Parts: sequence; C-alpha cells; structure tokens
Amino acid sequence: MTRNRAAFTVVELIVVVMLVGVMAAIAVPRFSFALITKQKAGTTARKIVTDLRRTRRLAISDAANNAKGFEMTMLGASYEIENLDTHATVDSHTIDSRVICTGGGKFTFGPLGNLTNSGSSDLIVAAGGRSYTITVTIATGAVRCVEN
Repeated sequence: MTRNRAAFTVVELIVVVMLVGVMAAIAVPRFSFALITKQKAGTTARKIVTDLRRTRRLAISDAANNAKGFEMTMLGASYEIENLDTHATVDSHTIDSRVICTGGGKFTFGPLGNLTNSGSSDLIVAAGGRSYTITVTIATGAVRCVEN
C-alpha cells in the first residue's frame, strides 16, 4: 500500500515565509506615505469646515438665549469652540502634526449666523503638497472649502 501525500513539509513552509518576509522588507520602504499625508490635509479641512458650520448653527439655534454668539478659535495644533455668553468650551479638537493651518485665528458667529469679528475670514490647510482654502463669508457666515 502506497499513500500519496499532498502536504508541504515544515522546511518548505519556512522557506516560503522567509521569501515573503524578504520581499516585504524590500517593498515597504518604497511605499509612498505622501499619499497618506495628502489625505490628512483633505480630512482635516473637511473636519474644520464641519466644525465652523456647527459653530454657526449653535449661534443661530441659541440666539434667543445668547446674544454674544459662539466662537471657534484656532490654537495652532488644535482648535476649540466656545460659547461666548457662558465662556464654556463646547468642543475642542487636535490637528495632526503633519497638517499646517495658517490664516484666521478666531471665527466669531453672532446670533444671526454672520461672522462678527473683523479678523481674517480665510484659513489655509496644507499637508503633503496639497492645500485647501476655507473661506467664511462675513455677511452670511457661509463656509466654503476649495482645493488649491
């Protein structure tokens, strides 16, 4: 009686695993992580736009109780949303260290949803060679994001 064995030996499996390991060691350093950094710029820009719109919405929805409005303040590597009537921090977020934000420092929305501070109404978010310009219309408080 002869048996046909259709299995791999341990030595064959070890050789295959070693070959895959060597190929991975060669391929991983060649992988471009710049694409990931570019994506972080877009993700951060969309998050900031969402939070600017949220700050405006909070100012409008709380207008009957809060005549001062809400403010989103850029703090370099982070930003926070503050209720100007109670001086309470509504929310805060950290910005990834690979993403650079320049421009407007404070975005203050009044009870009508308009931008009430006279500072810059533009914010530039950049990383990995990709940049976005976030613009807040002063009269209406509308927020717009454009890739440069």
